[in-house]
Amino acid sequence: MTSQPTPTRERGRRLATLGDAIGDVLASGSAPGLSFGLAGLDEATGGMHPGRLVLVAAEPQVGGSLIGLAAARTALARGARVLYAASGPSSADITRRIIAAEAGGDYARLKTGVLTEDEKQVVERLRHAPLLIDDGSDLTAEAIASTAADTAPLDGGLALVVVDRLQRCRNPRLPLSGEHLPEASQILRELARTQQVPVLAVLDTDDPAIVNLLDADVILTLTTTPGQQGTSVTVAERDLGIIGITTLRPDLAHARFLDIAPAPPSTTTADAGSGLPDSVGTAADRELADAALPFTSGAVKGLAAEAAHLLAALRTALAGGQVKDLEELHTQLKAMAAAGVQTPDSAEGRRLTAALHAYNAVAPAAATTQPPAEAAVTGTPLAGVDINAEGDDEDEDSTRNDDDGLVPGDEEEEPEGVVFPGLKILKDAVARSKMHPIPVIRTEDRDGGPWPLISEDMSGEPKWVHPDVTSTRVAHIRDNGKRVRRDKFDVPASFGEGLMCLIDRNGSYPSACSAIPLAPNKLLHTGPLNAFDKGQAGIYLIDIPEWNFPGMPHPLGQLIDRTDDQGRVWVTTPHIKQLERLHRDGHLTQKVTIHDSWTGRANESLFKPFYTAAREARTDLVQVGGDAYAAYKTRVSIALRLLWPKRQEQRSPFWRPDWRMSMVAEASVRHWMAAFKAVQEGHTLIALRKVDAAIFWTPDQTPPDTYRIGTGFGEVKAKFLQAGEFIPEGDD
Repeated sequence: MTSQPTPTRERGRRLATLGDAIGDVLASGSAPGLSFGLAGLDEATGGMHPGRLVLVAAEPQVGGSLIGLAAARTALARGARVLYAASGPSSADITRRIIAAEAGGDYARLKTGVLTEDEKQVVERLRHAPLLIDDGSDLTAEAIASTAADTAPLDGGLALVVVDRLQRCRNPRLPLSGEHLPEASQILRELARTQQVPVLAVLDTDDPAIVNLLDADVILTLTTTPGQQGTSVTVAERDLGIIGITTLRPDLAHARFLDIAPAPPSTTTADAGSGLPDSVGTAADRELADAALPFTSGAVKGLAAEAAHLLAALRTALAGGQVKDLEELHTQLKAMAAAGVQTPDSAEGRRLTAALHAYNAVAPAAATTQPPAEAAVTGTPLAGVDINAEGDDEDEDSTRNDDDGLVPGDEEEEPEGVVFPGLKILKDAVARSKMHPIPVIRTEDRDGGPWPLISEDMSGEPKWVHPDVTSTRVAHIRDNGKRVRRDKFDVPASFGEGLMCLIDRNGSYPSACSAIPLAPNKLLHTGPLNAFDKGQAGIYLIDIPEWNFPGMPHPLGQLIDRTDDQGRVWVTTPHIKQLERLHRDGHLTQKVTIHDSWTGRANESLFKPFYTAAREARTDLVQVGGDAYAAYKTRVSIALRLLWPKRQEQRSPFWRPDWRMSMVAEASVRHWMAAFKAVQEGHTLIALRKVDAAIFWTPDQTPPDTYRIGTGFGEVKAKFLQAGEFIPEGDD
């Protein structure tokens, strides 16, 4: 048998044997097309592939531009760069439509510049999205191709070009109109091929005579019929004709299309006909995607945004045969199913709950011991620490060690209209992080690695009284008749004349959330370290440093009494940073020695959105007071306690003891540093307790000027007492 001659390649020509071409096709077949962000359209088209021009043909007011926006939003959600050439709509129009679609906000209202809090959060998330909008009045196809060529070499490349729009009627101010369209289409096709990027162009007519002139690779024709609920999309390929038809639900008030949700089937099994190919994923994958469709399409409300996004990604991966994406999604989906997802009490909600339970039950062998979604998220029992998020003391004599104040149902997202949806805000902050945090450590992993090393002792909260002051516990009866015990301090005459000044820090825990060094992902064993790395966060095994500063407790608080047999303790990153600073300033003689460590890449802004929202809400509600302010404090407290619940029966969307203890340690460090600054300036500290209470001896009714008096975060309340009076706590 004679072998085939090897083809030669001349400039501008590409010759290949059939065998080479088959290899190329099979290799590229594993790469799914870029998603439109609409599962029905992805199923009908296979997505948008590099090197192809996709034409969206629709009459005005049918919504052709919204297909381009949906594709752009989907690419941006993956961090991919998009060039949006706007010939007609302005950059302001495009921006408002993206915000409306992402936040589900009223597009008409956005034109007035009024944004809701959710919309403001979306704006912040989108602020750094890699979207380039060109709305120049002289926008030509050549200019678009030139911009794309300049953009493609940038880091990350160019994932998509959207041209919105080509206009059938000639407009002398818009080059992409009238008789120029066929030539423009040829340039855009060449752009797609040379840059190997999908180009999506929107045409403002579905007239076949004009559509055929433009010679696109794929044509999506959008039509509506009077009385018809949906918008029909006919998919045709050049040379092949119609290859598919799908229907989308217009949601023009929010500048978007949604998938048409199927009617809930009478069975909860995947055999009811999922409409998804069974060649990719499992039956549990397909049933979960189908059960979630009413929510991901927007037809049914009541599902948390992060859950809806994750489930929508599952359906897109299944529909597009995206094996790699599906494998990455499995870990996130199992963690979500294990943590539990709140669903509405409806047929759709019950079906989704059943699908999530089934999905969790079919975990791989390494995860067969994972409890069902309604099972507990467990943690190490806490050790009698005040965890009131607003910093008010609890009655220690009447609080059980296993009572964290949480009750079943606290893990559920707050209903609409609640005074402060703290848990929703905290979950959204974590879900939107670009570092893809892991909010729940798998149950089977919690008995190993760093997790057994973390305890409530790591808070480092002080419980210190000046050695020259006598402290006794005395009985006190509250106004409600409850009998409690409180501290009384007897100050020696050597302190001179004066009063006790009680300092109460406002919102110690939520205030600490402004900048906590956390590791959003898993902690890795990094062992002994020669020096602390500011780019990492986690837990560290260190010696207790010697502390000889008079009139101040040890920087590690009660941790110094919790050492192991070698006199070492495990601490979180805030305390390491505190000790490093004290050594740098000359207050510690020896540098911290790190004997062991578990760390990950640090992020100090993970909880920043929660801090910002809590601070703004407090500013308004503290003036109102009463039930509204009390409800606000409760919601803040519950959200932060759920980072690491105590009791096994308590469900939670989180299980990160390192996050919880780093937050408490950060509050403790800030409390200690503020008191230390006052002592350095000559003030006499009588007692320092927990994360919010300091007592100074002052010669007049003037608190230390190192504190700011006020009601905001970082500010304090001050109260003056005579020596010998009991020290009030909490609601006394």
